[in-house]
Amino acid sequence: MADIDALKIGTELDNTELQAIFKCSPQGGMRRSHETNTLVIVSNFVKSIYRDRHDKETSTLYYTGMGTVGDQSLSFAQNKTLAESNSNGVTVHWFEVLEDKVYTYRGIVTLAASPYTEEQSDANDNSRLVYVFPLNLASGSNYLTKKKSLDSIAEQKERQAKKLSDTELEQRAKRSRIKADTRTTQSNYYERDPWVKEYTLRKANGICQLCNQPAPFTKRNGNPYLETHHVIWLAKGGDDSIENTVALCPNCHRKMHVVNSEIDKNYLTGLKR
Repeated sequence: MADIDALKIGTELDNTELQAIFKCSPQGGMRRSHETNTLVIVSNFVKSIYRDRHDKETSTLYYTGMGTVGDQSLSFAQNKTLAESNSNGVTVHWFEVLEDKVYTYRGIVTLAASPYTEEQSDANDNSRLVYVFPLNLASGSNYLTKKKSLDSIAEQKERQAKKLSDTELEQRAKRSRIKADTRTTQSNYYERDPWVKEYTLRKANGICQLCNQPAPFTKRNGNPYLETHHVIWLAKGGDDSIENTVALCPNCHRKMHVVNSEIDKNYLTGLKR
């Protein structure tokens, strides 16, 4: 069994191995170990109500604090430990779960700025305030993520989105973070918000928002085929929000990526006002 100092970025562990190395609890997204003087934080993208986000351009992880119901408290349990981690001597180690029960080691993180609050959903799908911790990756952001895992998670969340009522979907879409998670696979990868995508498609009701024509065909499930597009591209700093996302037919979508005329952009922007 490897020790903490021998862990390398990208090492995959199961939960038993993680617990044995860090001498920490076998459960939870924030696991304090007094024996090794560490705090293990876990971003679980398979089974979690939180939406952590990594910005590869700044090597910053935006990590959501502890507490599943109601507003979070900065003085609660490991939220306090993480908030004071630059001065309390506790070393913070970050793991990701992108495949069920597989913990991928991403390295040591340090608090980059003061925690701040934002609106997210709790375990009962009610709006509440959570604390978000901006954390710097000591190792930098130069690690590869399996695109297969990211695609699998995206498909799973899109299936969840389709099951929501219009009201539930609108609430989640409006509470979603506006900046996309950016990662490096073999090329840059932007994680689109599933609630924003599904909400945009439903609001379009089968009509392309640029040419105003019906979708060119229907999918096997009978739904009209349209594609979502960010008016200001994510690669150019655009928000992954309902204000910046439209539903287009494949032809118009292609046109926006090839021509991207100011006239079309201004027209689409005007629709969202």
